[in-house]
Amino acid sequence: MATEADYLCLNGGVSNGGRPCLTKMSVNEGSVINQRYYISRRTVMEMLRDRDYDVADSELTRSFTEFISEFGDTPDLVKLRVSASLRSNPYKKMLVVYMGTEDLKLADIRGLFCQITNKESLNGMILILQSKMNHFARKELLKFPSKVEIFHITDLLVNITKHVLVPRHEILTTSQKQKLLNHYKSEDKQLPRMLATDATSRYYGFEKGQVVKIMYGAGLVESLVTYRCIT
Repeated sequence: MATEADYLCLNGGVSNGGRPCLTKMSVNEGSVINQRYYISRRTVMEMLRDRDYDVADSELTRSFTEFISEFGDTPDLVKLRVSASLRSNPYKKMLVVYMGTEDLKLADIRGLFCQITNKESLNGMILILQSKMNHFARKELLKFPSKVEIFHITDLLVNITKHVLVPRHEILTTSQKQKLLNHYKSEDKQLPRMLATDATSRYYGFEKGQVVKIMYGAGLVESLVTYRCIT
């Protein structure tokens, strides 16, 4: 796992995505933990929009000062939660939950599940950890009716898809996948593979068995398109 130092920028305090870096945020502007909440929450909003969830522009343009004004000097983790609707089906929502700094145990996950209402309307849930989660707590997540994804807060201090060397990724529909396989007279297992645990796969929420179209623009390679099967 990358450390926070890996995310500190050296290009004048601005990241590749035009975002302020932790090294250039004055201590007077807020604590380090507030900066982590601010940056990670905006990355989450970008991630949800890239997954075709409805995210307001204001969530992506909010300044750190505006963040502190809305959430306070010591943000309430419940208030930091995000609920976003899928554009193609507004009844399906993604719930994003920030967990505390204490190591997570079975009782913590059971308590969280009891807090969540309308579980049937959830398309999935994302837990943002700031500590470790034990084996029993992770096993309990499998009982939730929809998929639960886990990110550590340090995973979200940079949006990896904004790096200049990262190509565009586009998931194929079932019909597009079948058309591709028919064209090449092959099976999905014969395609190049991309792990579901890959950082880009996790960002987009790719599922095993899906086929991804990867498009490289001008740069090291020009107008190159490849396909990979998520495994």
